[in-house]
Amino acid sequence: MSSGLLAYLDSIRARDPAPHSRAEIMLYPGVWALGYHRIAHRLYNAKFYFLARCVNHWSRFTTAIDIHPGATIGRNFFIDHGFVVIGETAEIGDDVTIYQCVTLGGTSPDNGVQGKRHPTISDGAIIGSGAQVLGPITLGKRSRVGANAVVTRDVAEGTTVVGIPARTTTIEGGNAPEMPRFVPYGTPCTEMFDPATQKMEIMRCELETMRKRLDALLADGQGEDRLEDRRDRA
Repeated sequence: MSSGLLAYLDSIRARDPAPHSRAEIMLYPGVWALGYHRIAHRLYNAKFYFLARCVNHWSRFTTAIDIHPGATIGRNFFIDHGFVVIGETAEIGDDVTIYQCVTLGGTSPDNGVQGKRHPTISDGAIIGSGAQVLGPITLGKRSRVGANAVVTRDVAEGTTVVGIPARTTTIEGGNAPEMPRFVPYGTPCTEMFDPATQKMEIMRCELETMRKRLDALLADGQGEDRLEDRRDRA
């Protein structure tokens, strides 16, 4: 194997503890899909569009991953599992990780003129399973997209977004000035960092604060009633 291929396989192993050897990684559909795309992309750039599409369709048939031949992809791109769709004008940087059932989709310009319609994914980004990243937006370096999020706006460098529509959340891996450790699926898989749990905790705190204020108001009202009773007796 060439040194470049070995480095690529090792980069996948660093992000996925499941394989026991480099040879096992060679069976991954994401590896085959990227290999086919390299061929299709060269044909596309040489304007052999029909041949590029033939390679693309064969890749989709054998891997269940659909990468348009026009998409630009950097080094060490890892698709874990599969069922991913990547559009024509998508641009993907180095060391990007995408999980299953992700779509890098496009939007049609209002004037009907072709152009940049798909997302730009910067170096080190992680996109969780089921996420939809739509339109000519940019995910910043080391950004994280949580599972099933729908992203239609730019995501700042080092930021984690979750939800529909996607919004910034303050969890591990977000807003970090330095390269954080690799976080599978883009968000920590613990209750501590579950956005739903965080929301419930915030609501519980707000409810407790409202109860304390109500108790204080009731106490003040009872104090005023007692003072009035004393005045009447006097």
